[in-house]
Amino acid sequence: MLATMARAENEVCVCDFTSALPLEQPTVSHHLRILREAGLVTCERRGTWVYYRIAADARARLDVGLGSLIPERILA
Repeated sequence: MLATMARAENEVCVCDFTSALPLEQPTVSHHLRILREAGLVTCERRGTWVYYRIAADARARLDVGLGSLIPERILA
């Protein structure tokens, strides 16, 4: 989901995830809520649907987090 939002030029509707993934809407919404609570995505409700986008600082935060898990490869 994060990769999809990172590639998207605009917000991504929760309906886009439910049509692209083999998951039901409650499961998709659950995972998006976790990402929102972690501060990695922001959302906006428009009528029935909620639209998500990656948070402004999420890329930098993910780089730091992943960098601590996956150290840079040292080239000889």
